[in-house]
Amino acid sequence: MSTTVNAIAAPSATEPLITTTIERRDVGAKDVLIEIAYSGICHSDIHTVRGEWGQIQYPQVVGHEIVGVVTEVGSEVTLHQVGDRVGVGCMVNSCRECENCLAGMENYCLKGNTGTYTAVDTDGSITQGGYSTHIVVVEDFVLKVPESIPYESAAPLLCAGITTYSPLAHWNAGPGKKVAVVGLGGLGHMAVKIAHAMGAEVTVLSQTLSKKDDGLRLGADHYYATSDEATFKDLRNSFDLVINTVSAKIDLNAYLRLLRLDGTFVSVGAPPEPLDVQVFTLFGNRRSFAGSSIGSIAETQEMLDFCAEHGIAPETELIEATADAVNAAYERVLKSDVRYRFVMDIKTLADAAA
Repeated sequence: MSTTVNAIAAPSATEPLITTTIERRDVGAKDVLIEIAYSGICHSDIHTVRGEWGQIQYPQVVGHEIVGVVTEVGSEVTLHQVGDRVGVGCMVNSCRECENCLAGMENYCLKGNTGTYTAVDTDGSITQGGYSTHIVVVEDFVLKVPESIPYESAAPLLCAGITTYSPLAHWNAGPGKKVAVVGLGGLGHMAVKIAHAMGAEVTVLSQTLSKKDDGLRLGADHYYATSDEATFKDLRNSFDLVINTVSAKIDLNAYLRLLRLDGTFVSVGAPPEPLDVQVFTLFGNRRSFAGSSIGSIAETQEMLDFCAEHGIAPETELIEATADAVNAAYERVLKSDVRYRFVMDIKTLADAAA
């Protein structure tokens, strides 16, 4: 059995998003039904629906920054109950059997975790994301959203928050560490807030100084323009950790030279094209080039609790959940014309179904 719900979907890689309906599976024994309140817009959504990360099946509903309320639970559910304020991020299941899953790292499932959209769900259907009024998710992949985090701002934590928290935690950002954040967008502004709360000395590396005041307000100690060639000369051998949040091609070797001894450059932004690296650049200072992909369910809950404790929430712009509004938001994201994350009020979409 299934339930029909309103959604905003991409009909193809080249057409604008449209309002439509999709089917949600019936609530199984281990499932929870979530009435979605807010859904964030991630640059990944745009890459996906436009076919920039590979072919997908259409129509496709994206969105993996989801907060809402539990309205129904399966007969064997123990982790959540009706009325709970919860969240869903970038994955809704995994194999539960591989080495990485058994180690509590479902995000690195060796068989590939089940993405919140464009993946094969437990019933064989293609998963559809958070640009919708409801979603059914197995209880183990549902997070508890602390009450102290503003409801309308919480959704981007489920992607932008954990995507930046995970590498900062793994590479031990904290007192005495110098961290650079490349790009001050949806991911970058969260990296700045979190690294600052962890106690690191934070530097923003952005194309221009247009967002400098914002960067310093969010917690950066320093702010440099990468369009200024002097930046790469003056900051050479400076950082323990560089978090690259941009989804565009950069001069990777120039950024690697900013690392001090045993420093690490971590990419969390995902440009469609390859990045070139000279091995001799890595030899200097024993530098490392790494990538990081979201976080486990346990680490995501840890991140939410950390943000609640430190009063961290994304900077958001609330929009209506209409196809026109989302299409316009996509164009603004591509122009970097948002500070710093769009969030849809799904009530608009629910009202449209009435």
